[in-house]
Amino acid sequence: MSALPEMAIAAVIPAAGVGKRMQTNIPKQYLTLNDKTILQHSVERISRHPQISALWLALDSADPYFDTTPVADSAINRVSGGSERVHSVRNALAQIDAVRYPWVLVHDAARPLVRQVDISKLIACCYHAGHGGILASPVRDTMKRGNAGPADTLVVATVEREQLWHALTPQLFPTALLREAITGALAAGVTLTDEASAMEWAGQRVLLVEGMADNIKITRPADLTLAAYFLKQQDLEQHDLAAPQLAPQHLEYPTT
Repeated sequence: MSALPEMAIAAVIPAAGVGKRMQTNIPKQYLTLNDKTILQHSVERISRHPQISALWLALDSADPYFDTTPVADSAINRVSGGSERVHSVRNALAQIDAVRYPWVLVHDAARPLVRQVDISKLIACCYHAGHGGILASPVRDTMKRGNAGPADTLVVATVEREQLWHALTPQLFPTALLREAITGALAAGVTLTDEASAMEWAGQRVLLVEGMADNIKITRPADLTLAAYFLKQQDLEQHDLAAPQLAPQHLEYPTT
């Protein structure tokens, strides 16, 4: 990939959720993954990217855990989180100067495995397209729609998987447009599950940029085991890339 364009990008990580589906007594972002909290992994992967100029972290106002983490001493702008993810993002956007940072990248706190190469790919693709976009992964499994029953859920229909994508993060958009879209959609009573849904509601184009499938979101207990496996694989890849390449040796065989 060619050199990245010069873009002043602010990053937002909403981290005010409690993660009820993880069935733990602490918010899932503070669970440990290979001696670091999930949040620390996510913060480091975003903040260390050379294109990210500043980072806003949305935390619960009563969060007792963040100050005990190593990233608490880093140059992070803190903002109070909201009742839902979208409100946390809105609160952060309200503090970001769209002139100084015309682009904003939003990433889930519970996606600790995003690769630097995918962040770079998203930035470059959005720059060349001239509008925002998201990392995404094509749907590969057969998709079923179930009924709304609380138990014994039944299949209602098979959904055609062609042109279906799993929405991932980061998601990258012009700061002013995203702020306007979220504000307008919330005022209209629209349910927003990510930044792209706000931009779609506002009639903006959203680019789909294929990312690596190991950029999983930790939602349930089994996801933590899977994340540990993926993290080990990523570490092995980095080790292989960093290892010196040995020149082939000339072998001499004894003569008889």
